[in-house]
Amino acid sequence: MDALLSAPGLESSTWGVLVRSLTRGDTIYAEGAGRLLIPASSLKIVTLATAADRLGWDYAYETRLLGSGPIASGVLAGDLILAGSGDPSIDDWDGMATLLFRSWSDRLRELDIREVAGRLVCDDSVFDGEPFGSGWAWDDLSASYAAGIGALQFNQNTVRLVVTPGSAPGEPGRVSSIPPVHDLTLDNQVTTGPAGEPGALSIRRLPGSSMLTIGGSLPDGSPALFRNVSVDNPSIYFGQALQNALAANGIDVRGSVVDIDAIGDAPSRADAIDLVIHRSNPLSMLAATMMRNSQNLYAETLLKTLGRHEGTGTFDAGLDAVRSTLAAWGIDTDTLRLADGSGLSRYNLVTADVLVAVLTRVHEDDRLREPFQAALPLAGREGTLERRLSGTAAEENARAKTGSMSNIRTIAGYVRTADGEPLAFAIMANNVASTARADETIDAIVVALAEFSRQ
Repeated sequence: MDALLSAPGLESSTWGVLVRSLTRGDTIYAEGAGRLLIPASSLKIVTLATAADRLGWDYAYETRLLGSGPIASGVLAGDLILAGSGDPSIDDWDGMATLLFRSWSDRLRELDIREVAGRLVCDDSVFDGEPFGSGWAWDDLSASYAAGIGALQFNQNTVRLVVTPGSAPGEPGRVSSIPPVHDLTLDNQVTTGPAGEPGALSIRRLPGSSMLTIGGSLPDGSPALFRNVSVDNPSIYFGQALQNALAANGIDVRGSVVDIDAIGDAPSRADAIDLVIHRSNPLSMLAATMMRNSQNLYAETLLKTLGRHEGTGTFDAGLDAVRSTLAAWGIDTDTLRLADGSGLSRYNLVTADVLVAVLTRVHEDDRLREPFQAALPLAGREGTLERRLSGTAAEENARAKTGSMSNIRTIAGYVRTADGEPLAFAIMANNVASTARADETIDAIVVALAEFSRQ
């Protein structure tokens, strides 16, 4: 492993590596294990472990529809309140939300509601209004992986753009979206270039703005390009989708879709009656999506949920919950700097020692171990490891969370040796000149662990 880390092409890189036996407790290998490094998405290990400990694997999010007035002759004489608690899993990419909203419509009809005289009020008040983690780069904010967090979330708070060239070189390109209704204003500055020339797109949206500018050029005759982009107001986006679905199922909401923060006459939830209560899948299932797809939105939602569980639905309260949990586990919190829950912020600094300590603590806890390990990508088979480590001793053996940012590559998780001995490991590389070279080295280290024998 010393030879792997000192190979040509890695001279500029800063490494933090720790490998520990989960049966003997001894350190198999260590290099820079106490260095503070940017973990990227490997930080999700810390967030999920804390959430599982504080909330429990059976924790589920509730989304409610409430009526703020009397029901008579098929009319709800008041506002319909859409109240969220942060469920990140309601989306319609596979038609799930269409079926879900149809079932909500059926329930409203059972309650003799075919028309809502008032508004559709989006109540996202269980979280504060800060959508972004500390230190998120402003030029990331239009991208789907940096979508803002809210208590009401639909399609992971993203819209899919479809960009095609115009009818001839020099003509404007065409931009449409899936779904067609959202809170963004699309500023199409795409042009059509000559056939055969390279094309490129640029997408920009400033924080707090609904104006999305799509620029660049596509060559004449080229196929459509698809890009997922974040919305500005997740609550309104959810509300618009629900209003359209209700209308398609014969229920007319006469008023507009409004954010509860933007109106002065918000209906009281205390005086409203529950009409529909939807519960998400449990945390054990949400965790698999979060870890295998490296879903930042899920991780940041969990962080705010931890804060709400402690009293305040904020990033800061969630980070306090993480720190206090780690301290209760005997992990020195002076050796880490936390800025968010997903690892998207470059303000995060942790050590390989901390990541292995968390993995070890989870492994030793019968409540946490199996669902946590099952959520991690399986080498050569699932998620971010689907195309890595195939045909090696680590395939269908190592379970680990990767992390990738510009000039940063990390991985942390579990692997069994050739003797069947379980190991916890963390491998972190910062200041990487060649990310491909770093990935090769990381994979070689994991394979070396899988092939290791004490015999």
